[in-house]
Amino acid sequence: MISILVFCLFLSRFSVIHGLSMNYYGTRGPMVEMMVRNTVNRALDSDPSLAAGLLRMHFHDCFVEGCDASILLNSTKDNTAEKDSPANLSLRGYEIIDAAKDLIEDHCPGIVSCADIVAMAARDAVLWAGGLFYDIPKGRKDGRRSMIEDTRNLPAPFLNSSELISIFSKNGLSIKDMVSLSGAHTLGVARCSSFKKRLQKFNSSHEIDPTLDSSFADTLSKTCNTGDNAEVPFDETRNSFDNSYFIGLRKNNGVLSSDQTLYTSPRTRGIVNAYAKNTTRFFFDFQQAMVKMGLIDVKEGSQGEVRQNCQRIN
Repeated sequence: MISILVFCLFLSRFSVIHGLSMNYYGTRGPMVEMMVRNTVNRALDSDPSLAAGLLRMHFHDCFVEGCDASILLNSTKDNTAEKDSPANLSLRGYEIIDAAKDLIEDHCPGIVSCADIVAMAARDAVLWAGGLFYDIPKGRKDGRRSMIEDTRNLPAPFLNSSELISIFSKNGLSIKDMVSLSGAHTLGVARCSSFKKRLQKFNSSHEIDPTLDSSFADTLSKTCNTGDNAEVPFDETRNSFDNSYFIGLRKNNGVLSSDQTLYTSPRTRGIVNAYAKNTTRFFFDFQQAMVKMGLIDVKEGSQGEVRQNCQRIN
C-alpha cells in the first residue's frame, strides 16, 4: 500500500508538465489508450517477441532528439533517417505503431501524436509481458528532424558503467534510473555481432572477457558459430517482464559488456543485488524511470506537430 501511495505521489509531480498531462486527450479522445492497448495486445498475442521491440523503440526514440517519434520517420533522397542507422536496423514493431495510428485517425483525426503512441505502446508491452500498469503523461508533439548522425547519442553495447552513468545523466536520469531501465533487457535478444568480442581471445593472457562466466561463454560461442546475426536471449525468460536479468548478472551471465558492467562496478552492484532479490522494487523503480525518460526533450507548441502519418512529416 505504501509503495502504491508513493508512486501515485510521484506521478502527481508530472500531472501537468511541458504541456503534458495524464488526461491530455480527455473528451477529445476518450478511447485512445484502449485502442493502443488493444492493438498492442493483438500483436503480442501473435508474436510475443515484439514486446521487447516496442520497449526498445521508445528508448531509442527518447535518447535521440527526445521523445518525439523521430525514430519512425523514413529516410528521403536528401536525408538518411535514424531508423536506417546500424544501431536501429534491428528495431521491430513499426507496424504496430502504424496500426494504432490508423485506428486512432479513423476515430479522432489530427489529435494523437505518434510520439504518444510510441510511449503508450511501450508501457502496454510491459504490462502484457507481466509487468505492472503505470500511467504516463501525454501530449507530446512529433518532431520534424530525424538524422542518422544523431544516433551517436545511443549507448553502445560495450560501454562501462561510468560511461553509461554519464550518458544517462545528460538526459536527466540518475544511476538508479539507468540500472532499472537496463532491466528492460529482461525482454528480448542480442545479436552476436554486439558481443562477439567478449568471446574472442584478447590481451597478453589470451583469455576471454574475465567478467563472463566460462560455462555461459561456451554456450554463447556455440550459438555465435552460426554467424553474427545469431540471437541470444538476455535472460532465461526472454518474453516475460521479471527480474531474471538481474539474477543473471549476479551469475556473470550478462550478454553485453554494458549489462555485466552493472554488476562488476561498485557504483551499481548494490542496485543490481536489490533488484535480483526484490522484483517489486525493480518494478517500482522501473516505472518511475520510464515516466522520467518519457519526458526527455518533449516537443510542445510550434516545436512539433501531430503527424497524419508516422512515417513522414506533414
